[in-house]
Amino acid sequence: MSIGTFDAASAYGRVLGASKMPKIAETESSPGAAGGFGGMVEKLVGEAATNMRAAETASAKQVAGKGDLIDVVTAVGAAETALDTVVAVRDRMVNAYSEIMRMQI
Repeated sequence: MSIGTFDAASAYGRVLGASKMPKIAETESSPGAAGGFGGMVEKLVGEAATNMRAAETASAKQVAGKGDLIDVVTAVGAAETALDTVVAVRDRMVNAYSEIMRMQI
């Protein structure tokens, strides 16, 4: 399956738009907003998005001839690690949900 340039560009635009979601106001009625599992996942996704933007910026500087290759490799490595972590957490969450749904009441 090949992905066309337009499809890739529109997917990239959707990801950039989704990463700029407004923050939910933390209130006393929302337990776990400041901490807990939901806060951890929000922080994890935010850090992954930040690392990906940093890698993109370093890559753009390198292409323009103003950046260092080591900085690009370091930034891409950090972004890859962050994305792998997010995917691993997502997989664990899906597996836990599947286990809960299989339980008999």
